[in-house]
Amino acid sequence: MDSSLFKLTSLNLNGIRSASTKGVEAWIEATAPDCICVQEIKAQAADMTGRFELLAGLRGHFHYAEKKGYSGVGVYSRHEPSDVVVGFGSHEFDAEGRYVEARFDTPARKLSIISAYFPSGSSGELRQTAKFRFLAEMHEHLMRMKGEREFIL
Repeated sequence: MDSSLFKLTSLNLNGIRSASTKGVEAWIEATAPDCICVQEIKAQAADMTGRFELLAGLRGHFHYAEKKGYSGVGVYSRHEPSDVVVGFGSHEFDAEGRYVEARFDTPARKLSIISAYFPSGSSGELRQTAKFRFLAEMHEHLMRMKGEREFIL
């Protein structure tokens, strides 16, 4: 395999503890990604300390939901980011733990890898309307970023 390739994976865990009991660490070791974006960790900082801060040698950075056992996202990486941004500045949605951005900046390039968990609108009209607001806010945020840096969402 070409060592210059970067392997990025995205996983909806539906709970990091549940994913762990189902063998996610073994899968990560077998597939050897350089970076993993995870959604629905369904955990708080105290749940992650020690046990889930590292997965198969990759260090994690997280955005936790204020509501216990709800959503939450993370980025695990073999390389330490130059910066980590938690939340995208949304008064409405940042409390739901839906956005974490790992920045890998060099003098030649500004690159962000973003793990985001978009709301579902399937539970009814109120949540569908909230999803549309989220999409509009996320679009504005990404358009601002576009002029400053490259990103992978």
